[in-house]
Amino acid sequence: MCAASLTFSGLVVTGLLAAQPAAAADPSGYQNVRINEVTSSGNDTVELYNGGSTAVSISGWKMADDGFSPQSFSPSASSIPAGGFVTFNSPKGLGDSDKLVIYTSGGTVVDRVDWATNAAKPAMARCGGDGTGAWVTATTAATFGSANAAGCPAGVPAASKVVVNEVGSDGSDTVELYNGGTSAVSIGSWKYVDGDTSHSAASLSASSPSATSIPAGGYVTFNSTLGLGDNDSLFLLDGSGNTVDSATWATNGAKPSDERCATGFQTSASATFGAVNSCSGSTPGGGTGGGTTGQLLGGGGSLTSGCTPEAPGGTGSAPSGTQAWPGGLDVTVADNVCAFTTSTGPEGRDLSGLAFDPANPSVLWAAKNKNWLYKLVKSNGKWVPDATWSATGKQIRFAGGTGQPDAEGLTVGSNGHLYVTSERDNGNNTVPKDTVMEFDPAATGSTLTPLHQWDMTAQFPQLDTGSKDDANLGFEGVGFVPDSWLTANGWVNPLTGAAYNPANYPLHGGGLFFAGLEYDGTLHVYGLNSDGSFTTFGTVSTGKPGVMDVTYDAGTQRIVATCDNTCGETHTFLKVNASGAIVPDVTYTNPAVMPVDNLEGFALAPTSTCANGFREAVWSDDGIYGFGSGTSSYGHALYSGTFPC
Repeated sequence: MCAASLTFSGLVVTGLLAAQPAAAADPSGYQNVRINEVTSSGNDTVELYNGGSTAVSISGWKMADDGFSPQSFSPSASSIPAGGFVTFNSPKGLGDSDKLVIYTSGGTVVDRVDWATNAAKPAMARCGGDGTGAWVTATTAATFGSANAAGCPAGVPAASKVVVNEVGSDGSDTVELYNGGTSAVSIGSWKYVDGDTSHSAASLSASSPSATSIPAGGYVTFNSTLGLGDNDSLFLLDGSGNTVDSATWATNGAKPSDERCATGFQTSASATFGAVNSCSGSTPGGGTGGGTTGQLLGGGGSLTSGCTPEAPGGTGSAPSGTQAWPGGLDVTVADNVCAFTTSTGPEGRDLSGLAFDPANPSVLWAAKNKNWLYKLVKSNGKWVPDATWSATGKQIRFAGGTGQPDAEGLTVGSNGHLYVTSERDNGNNTVPKDTVMEFDPAATGSTLTPLHQWDMTAQFPQLDTGSKDDANLGFEGVGFVPDSWLTANGWVNPLTGAAYNPANYPLHGGGLFFAGLEYDGTLHVYGLNSDGSFTTFGTVSTGKPGVMDVTYDAGTQRIVATCDNTCGETHTFLKVNASGAIVPDVTYTNPAVMPVDNLEGFALAPTSTCANGFREAVWSDDGIYGFGSGTSSYGHALYSGTFPC
């Protein structure tokens, strides 16, 4: 897509997907279409949302409710674009306590929602993610034709944290529910129904085994008494008859099972009822499903004696106007437990800066605070050290082969070299040493020394107080920003007040480096010259009190400044404005399911890796604390989720 033309107004998931080139409408993609909002307040409006990556034709589709048979309707468009909406007014009235069923032209159930008295007044909307969120009565005006976030309440009921997590239609017809909330939920009065609209809803408590309550973070499984077919659906209803969640699958889609994964429901190679979903070897496209806060998937393993998790500190608030994470709700633990133990301290933690290799997106580079670098590759769904580079990482030194760089951020330059920031020498940690070092990843040996080193320490006297804490507030992240982006977007050079002209700086390479200062959240812009000198182009405000990682994302055409729990776990995307200045554009939180930790590293995979409209996002936890001792995330440094293309 032409990412440079994007504007960030509202959720990225809507803007980005809608900006893709038009594709032929696909009538078979009905499983990606969900009822997203409905009102029974007189105009009886219905909104459909397409969560897939291809437009879906809805020509000939029909709708029904409790009191009338399937009827044709007149939608606002004959097809729904990927990530887009279509609205229509019900041809028959919708009541205070009613249901709505959408059918394809062939009579297949697409989606269904049931509501109790007044639940759809002023409107009932999916809250927590378009097409996948929990059904909640809106507290403000309806948001037909746009993302639901503006009309959703600040929180959702505890019962809405329960999701359909896995479904099997291979004889046992097993259903698994998962409670992603923090308190147990009584489900003794709940019911479920399949895609056969002639069936009456069956009671969970009357199913085998009987289910009456689901604990926080726990599972309940039962066998459907209705029978689940090859091309079917399952709708979960609370005691009042309101739809809580749903799942839809294609022919053979739920054999042996469909399970909720980071990219939606997927057909699994093996069922995992009553346990964390494997999502390994799954086939995307088995179906779609609802959800509220998603799941944290994977984890486990035993801590080693050399692995010491560190509880987070410094929690603060997100900036005003921060928006919800625009990608998938589910997140996967993406490394082995205590995977980064080294010889230089209580390791197994301290994984900080992250950067995908633009020349090889199957490689993820990682910096570790105690002067180590890792080349990571995927193995069985996890990021592991590349044994052909170094199975235990490579230690780095300052120029001359001395010292212990407190490596915090890294980026890949236009020459393929790694540029790493350090805020101090861990061998003398009360003195700041804010430097950028250039390393050749092709160099042999277990220890790397910089080809060039640029020292900016003198620019930050406020960090030189004799305190190790102040010395630790320097360069926390760095991102390489290509000259082509700066010139194409009309960046004004602060040194001259005129348009930036790279030719005026012949030794700086193909772009500039934006170093993030943890002390105050500013970005410091440098041209790093091949003779060891550097040019300072001034500072950029991120609007946040701290910066922990910086990256340039070609997919969104934005510079991304990441802050951990100090700023409410947020990512601020910056653009060049009409005056030629780099300014904040939009800020997003992390997925709600993630822990609130010192998550200091963040990287977005290149758009060349996109599948079904999404690509990978990776976070690093510099304390590997997760949700604390005894949880599946304890002892892990990396998390993987999805972000729109």
